Amino acid sequence: MTLPASERRPLDHLVLPVKTLAEARARLAALGFTVAPEARHPFGTENACVFLASGTYLEPLAVASLKECQAAVEQGNVFVARDQAFRLRHAEGLLAIVGQTADAGLDHARFVENGLSGGDMLAFERPVLQADGQTAQAGFRLAFSADPQSPDFFLFTCQRVRPLTVDRAALERHDNGALAITSVILTADDPASHLPWLRVVLGEGWAEARPYGVAFSTAAAQIEIVDAAGLQAMTGLPERPAAEGLSGAAVVFGVADLQVTERLLADKGVATIRRQSRLIVPHQAGQGALYLFQEVS
Repeated sequence: MTLPASERRPLDHLVLPVKTLAEARARLAALGFTVAPEARHPFGTENACVFLASGTYLEPLAVASLKECQAAVEQGNVFVARDQAFRLRHAEGLLAIVGQTADAGLDHARFVENGLSGGDMLAFERPVLQADGQTAQAGFRLAFSADPQSPDFFLFTCQRVRPLTVDRAALERHDNGALAITSVILTADDPASHLPWLRVVLGEGWAEARPYGVAFSTAAAQIEIVDAAGLQAMTGLPERPAAEGLSGAAVVFGVADLQVTERLLADKGVATIRRQSRLIVPHQAGQGALYLFQEVS
């Protein structure tokens, strides 16, 4: 079964494997983002997130300990296994879309029922610095969904088992004016064929045909699936080699004033392309994907 429209999953975050967090931090800072302190997972990976006022965030992900990662893969950790497999083929990229959930167990059962499970659930804890300055243990449960036709991309839902009082106001203010992730752009040779998978994981959002693909609405952001020609037309950049199945391509950020964003990036020496109502930042190491900025009211 698919997820009813009334239970659509909001976008929680995006997973972007990068070579090192230092490289990611330098690039993201150059783009005007505020980057959170590093956080270590108990299975060998680490992140330095970019939190947005809308509640969504980017998770640049690096390997802190290859030995721990390899041990986690041997123990059946799907998250690390997918990340490690991705790194064998790509230097970095957009690996996963993550939806918020109140019950990862129910999601896992639905993925299994639809033949789209990515493997066993993952439960873990890690320390988090709270608003009062104290450190507490945050708990998470993840349910994974995968399509065998898409080796370089997967979906999962994230349940926060023990919500904590973390004040992120300072981390959510960005010099480039970014407020939210308004859209995630994916590529595929046959864009519409992947809609059933998205609906199983994220819910029965509306979908509409576009000149080069389809657009799908989640509870908090839009997902655009386009073919290679569509991505080229959208960005003005050279057409990318076709990937196998569905793959991540770009992140679109909503900003209050696009001229302010454009001036800041120009002052920082960041190359950009104006394309219709969007400002495009071509990919460089540390980004994980193409970045696009558009004005939102």
